[in-house]
Amino acid sequence: MAVNDAVPGQEPPAESLIVYPSAFPIKVMGPAQPGFVPAVVSVVRRHAPDFDPATVETRSSREGKYTSLTATVTATSREQLDALYKDLCDHPMVVMVL
Repeated sequence: MAVNDAVPGQEPPAESLIVYPSAFPIKVMGPAQPGFVPAVVSVVRRHAPDFDPATVETRSSREGKYTSLTATVTATSREQLDALYKDLCDHPMVVMVL
């Protein structure tokens, strides 16, 4: 069977639009409270040990109730990004991950 042949009843594997390794920004939002940024950085570093916390960009919401941060990681695989997104979404301080 050729690589491009479809298997009846199965979706063909999705091709990634990301070329690995690649700089990949992840935006994380949560309540403006002490410990939010270090908690997110800890999760990110578990999945991207070479991540530099000094590169985190933070922004407060208009009313100051929420903090958003952008962490740009060197993505090495789809599996790495999937695991990172899952752990961030499961964290109790995280409201949203983009």
